[in-house]
Amino acid sequence: MRTTDVVRALTKAPIEAMGYELVDVEFTKEHNGYVLTLYIDKPGGVGIEDCERVSREIDPLIEERDPIPQAYYLSVSSPGIDRPLKTERDYLRNTGKKVTIKLYAKRDDKKEFTGELVCFANGAVTIACNDGHTREFQLKELSNVKPYIDF
Repeated sequence: MRTTDVVRALTKAPIEAMGYELVDVEFTKEHNGYVLTLYIDKPGGVGIEDCERVSREIDPLIEERDPIPQAYYLSVSSPGIDRPLKTERDYLRNTGKKVTIKLYAKRDDKKEFTGELVCFANGAVTIACNDGHTREFQLKELSNVKPYIDF
């Protein structure tokens, strides 16, 4: 089992009990060592105090179970407003909002589409594109889906 899966299984319930959603877990090697990052969210967004609270509560739990053999730095962070949509919950939360979809392979000579997320069901995402067409994409076609940020 991957390190991220072990940490997710270990921390998901305690984080939810604190009133947060565990959005994602990353374990990366950086120039000065390994970093374990837990991305959390809650209605209204996450602030630095929320990250500190979760870090203080979760760090001893991870240390006690010791699922990571090497030394690492624990980071708890907000996923940001432009975080990729990964879970069914992410797609449902963003239904009716504008998203940008990037594909692995071209469709209609394009690898990127922007439009309103109309539906997420049965392993497919449907968007109403800016060009007036409605398009359906299978999840396996999608390399990345993010909320559209209009500057």
